Amino acid sequence: MAQWTSEEATDWYSQQPWLVGCNFLPSSAINQLEMFQAETYDPETITRELLWARELGFNSLRVYLHDLLWDEGVEEFCQRLDHFLNICSGYSIRPILVLFDDCHRPDPIRGRQPLPIVGVHNSGWKQSPGRELVTAVSDGRVRDTDLNRLELFVKGVLGNFSGDDRVLMWDIYNEPGQSGMKQKSLELLHLTWEWAHEIRPSQPLTACLDGAVGEEVIALNAQLSDIISFHSYEGDRIEEIILSHMSYDRPLFCTEYMARELGSTFQKSLPIFKKYNVSCYNWGLVAGKSQTHFGWSTIASLETFREEGQFLGSTDLIPEPETWFHDIFRRDGSPFDLAEVKFIRDVIGVDTIFDLKEQD
Repeated sequence: MAQWTSEEATDWYSQQPWLVGCNFLPSSAINQLEMFQAETYDPETITRELLWARELGFNSLRVYLHDLLWDEGVEEFCQRLDHFLNICSGYSIRPILVLFDDCHRPDPIRGRQPLPIVGVHNSGWKQSPGRELVTAVSDGRVRDTDLNRLELFVKGVLGNFSGDDRVLMWDIYNEPGQSGMKQKSLELLHLTWEWAHEIRPSQPLTACLDGAVGEEVIALNAQLSDIISFHSYEGDRIEEIILSHMSYDRPLFCTEYMARELGSTFQKSLPIFKKYNVSCYNWGLVAGKSQTHFGWSTIASLETFREEGQFLGSTDLIPEPETWFHDIFRRDGSPFDLAEVKFIRDVIGVDTIFDLKEQD
């Protein structure tokens, strides 16, 4: 069995509530490696911040893994992932888990991760498996040991959590072709779909259309995804994208949206998603070491700031732009925009009462 039929996908979706959540990284982690590595796994922060997500009304998350985590020790990594899923389950939150990713820094390493660079969006996020290895797979010069390792990662994670009701869905490859990779990612994407279908987990499989780069890459994801997923950071285009993807006759997930300065806001987007019953995941929850509350434009300063040593030695006082790009809360739980938080709760239909910290 490979791709679900349209009927199977629709039946699965009919059994779900309206799924609303965020792309989640705890504020104490700069990237997906730091989130799950043994020495930096931070269940206390995760537990606290997922409470804030649940109080918003979020019932799902999108969370990135990394292939290098598998090398750290399979049993230990699976134990930490199991622990994370238990925290989610305690709040009735079911995550989408992401395997590979072509975005941002191309040089992932295990161990100590870089310090944040002051005011730079996602200055320490790492690609998985990284440009060098993706290119080697594309060129046919990848070492057998490296390719086997990637296959074991995909099959191992899917196999260990295949029938786990705590996992909502698998996003097998985030934005393939990004960061200048383009068609170089196609071969690894092909292999990843093959490996995933060999396991064929009980949960649906997807990889995004809008957000991926290259006609063949997008066509392959459209051809093989159980659920159609897409990204949209342009507020005026969300309805257009939704309508264009309805022709696939499959449930729709917007797995990335919300960039305030680009007009992609909760106020504009959430009512549209609700109208069409599209599941949706904004980028970010708590402004932290990843600094995604700063805009994409700050990435252009990355190398200059690194050369000048403008690292954030202490993350106790993370700088704050006047208008946040992504994210919702500060690390003390206070919202960037209290009216925005109330709007989110109102649209989702949250009726519990709790204290939101007012802005100073």
